[in-house]
Amino acid sequence: MSLLFKNIIRFIFIMFIQIFVLSKIPPLHQFIVPYFYFVFILWLPFKIKRTALLFISFAAGLVADMFFKTPGLHAAACVLIGYVRPFLINLLLPKEATDWGNEEPTKKTMGPVPYATYLILLTLLHHFYLILLEWMQFGSFLYFIGKLVATSLISLLLILITDLFLNRKSKLR
Repeated sequence: MSLLFKNIIRFIFIMFIQIFVLSKIPPLHQFIVPYFYFVFILWLPFKIKRTALLFISFAAGLVADMFFKTPGLHAAACVLIGYVRPFLINLLLPKEATDWGNEEPTKKTMGPVPYATYLILLTLLHHFYLILLEWMQFGSFLYFIGKLVATSLISLLLILITDLFLNRKSKLR
């Protein structure tokens, strides 16, 4: 299966789960909202070009914005993690590890600690920016911090559960 076709199918599946399953879960007083769609950006191959990564990030965020009826909040957060992602990968991995080509960031390709760091930092960055843009309209600082922590924890839990059950093939580190 080609890389493009595989990623299109993955995008459709992840957006389907986000829109038709996770968004139907009633949020705990608008406090905990499970976001999962941005994992598509995190699981793109190492060697994707930066402009393509930013375009894909924008498109993924725009699709989420259309279904969540938010004016560009998700697109902005996705473009931010799409922009930071290559820098973070270069910090966490040696140069030869990122020259694998079509390999994806996984626990096997990156190692458990760098992969966990990668997931945690980009999830926190995505949620921080998304909730910050939302918080600028209303709310208190404690609400902001509480929502950031709770939403990030539930999203990380969803990502880790999916990672356990989804067998993504990749080379060993």
